[in-house]
Amino acid sequence: MSHAAAVHRLWTEFPTAAAVDAPKKIPAPHIEYAQLSPTLIVLGAAVLAVLVEAFLPRRARHLTQLALSVVGLAAGFAAVVALAAKGYGTGKAHAAAMGAVAVDGPALFLQGTILLVALVAVLGFAERRLDPAAHGRPVDSFAAQAAAVPGGDAEQEAVKAGRTTSEVFPLLLFAVAGMLVFPAADDLLTLFVALEVFSLPLYILCALARRKRLLSQEAAVKYFLLGAFSSAVLLFGIALLYGYSGTVAYSGIADVVSGAVRTMDPALAATTGNDALLLIGGAMVLMGLLFKVGAAPFHMWTPDVYQGAPTPVTGFMAAATKVAAFGALLRLLYVVLPGLRWDWRPVMWGVAILTMLVGAIVAVTQTDVKRLLAYSSIAHAGFILAGVIAVSPDGVSSVLFYLGAYAFVTLGAFAVVTLVRDAGGEATHLSKWAGLGRRSPLVAAVFAVFLLAFAGIPLTSGFAGKFAVFKAAAAGGAVPLVIVGVVSSAVAAFFYVRVIVLMFFSEPKGDGPSVAVPSPLTSTAIGIGVAVTIALGVAPQYFLDLAGQAGVFVR
Repeated sequence: MSHAAAVHRLWTEFPTAAAVDAPKKIPAPHIEYAQLSPTLIVLGAAVLAVLVEAFLPRRARHLTQLALSVVGLAAGFAAVVALAAKGYGTGKAHAAAMGAVAVDGPALFLQGTILLVALVAVLGFAERRLDPAAHGRPVDSFAAQAAAVPGGDAEQEAVKAGRTTSEVFPLLLFAVAGMLVFPAADDLLTLFVALEVFSLPLYILCALARRKRLLSQEAAVKYFLLGAFSSAVLLFGIALLYGYSGTVAYSGIADVVSGAVRTMDPALAATTGNDALLLIGGAMVLMGLLFKVGAAPFHMWTPDVYQGAPTPVTGFMAAATKVAAFGALLRLLYVVLPGLRWDWRPVMWGVAILTMLVGAIVAVTQTDVKRLLAYSSIAHAGFILAGVIAVSPDGVSSVLFYLGAYAFVTLGAFAVVTLVRDAGGEATHLSKWAGLGRRSPLVAAVFAVFLLAFAGIPLTSGFAGKFAVFKAAAAGGAVPLVIVGVVSSAVAAFFYVRVIVLMFFSEPKGDGPSVAVPSPLTSTAIGIGVAVTIALGVAPQYFLDLAGQAGVFVR
């Protein structure tokens, strides 16, 4: 018998172990597209926006991109409302896309908030009336041509031709798509991918300021380098948590932490259940998320980036990124690590106290309005962490409400900043805001409303939000933390009131800035901010109940 015949006989007459234990067919992935429709709609709009950049003539891109962005974001919000109406925020809550994305109350609430914030932000992106027209062409807040120094030949040619940086619209949509997935991610790999999807467009957007170009590019480089470092730390933490549990799924890690899993992957037998991996990995993932929320001591990037980025981008980033990042932080602590609450709560106590004090105290020394609002956002991150530490359904609902209230106040405040201008662009030094109430009483009054909301004055959304998170924290046993929060709020109120006094009770300078007359786009954005701020302050109960109904995570 030939060698070939012998081999054939061996494989056909004597079944091997491989033949006996033949693997089963790999099942096709099951993806619930309807339940992922908010993200898919926004992602589809982003892809269409890229095609618009490739195929439409320049003169038609601006309006087309604006319309496409508004329609895509509105359709995404409608999809969120439809899912909530069908009960996916309560009884039908589950993990979709083979367990990668949660469809539950917190996810839908945060996704709806992000989409509404993006809808308001896109109006500021499209504003083209704030600066004087150049060469008879309206200009926006973004560079008409990529250049290190403004005013170069290439940029002048782009302005004369009426070119606008309409690429900001697809970048915004891609960032929103990542933000929609980030708080809903139900496994660590999905969390990391979503983080990168929304971070990369933001790095680019930060560098596109038409005025103060070098400051803008410096901010983008700092944000990119520190963001890359935080992403690396988070990814390393993910690897350690996988080594500890043998899975990247939130529910699987939680089961290993609680001791519900008795079997383990033989390949990971040496590391599964190693508490050192759990503690170090959990801490590193937590650090990556705290960087995104701007909590101390991971806040270093916030003032420089907020100051240097184009102000419409700053407003969007300050509002939407904080909503998405706190959503992801809540899910990590409440779903993955509830069994370690006695380990992470003391750490979060320290982070919250440090964040509140750093934000409030350092803000007192600021002379630039954008840096002041940046440190204000740091202080507010500390207030929100007080609700996170409550570890209760009331804590979750209070954080959800606070995030929605804070987002619209922030958008409105930065929209007002774009209106106060001098020859160099936006007049952000506080000395130039002296007497603004006499030159433009309406603009000063609107900004005062936002500052009072930041301070937590009654009848504003800020008071309702702070009351909710402090009440939840006190009920959870964090009374000392609440006391620190109240003291920090009092310190913060000082610099908010100082700006109001500067605007209304100081003499305006002769060479002071002017107040630009915005288009209906920016006026609408500011009007929405004021309306939401007052509505959530005067009648917050309905929205608190809505947040309460959405406060249960699927496990």
